[in-house]
Amino acid sequence: MYRKVSRICLASEPNITHFLQVSWEKALGSGFVIMLTDGHSAWTGTVSESEISQEADDIAMEKEKYVDELRKALVSGAGAADM
Repeated sequence: MYRKVSRICLASEPNITHFLQVSWEKALGSGFVIMLTDGHSAWTGTVSESEISQEADDIAMEKEKYVDELRKALVSGAGAADM
C-alpha cells in the first residue's frame, strides 16, 4: 500500500493546520482512500476506479490525464511527506 500525507491550510480556516492523507493499493487510478483531519476531527472517503472513470468522462478528459491531474493535486507538492 502506498500513502502520502500532506500538511495543508484551508482558505476558509487559514490559521488551522490540516493533514490530508491519500492511500492507494496498486495505482492511484485504481481507486484511493482520502482522509482529512484537523487534529480533533477526521473525515474520510473512498473513491473507486469506476468513480474516477466517470468523473473523467463527465469532464471529457482521458482517464490517464485525469489521474495525472489527481496525482498532481493530491500526491505531489511542497510540504508533502511520504509515510
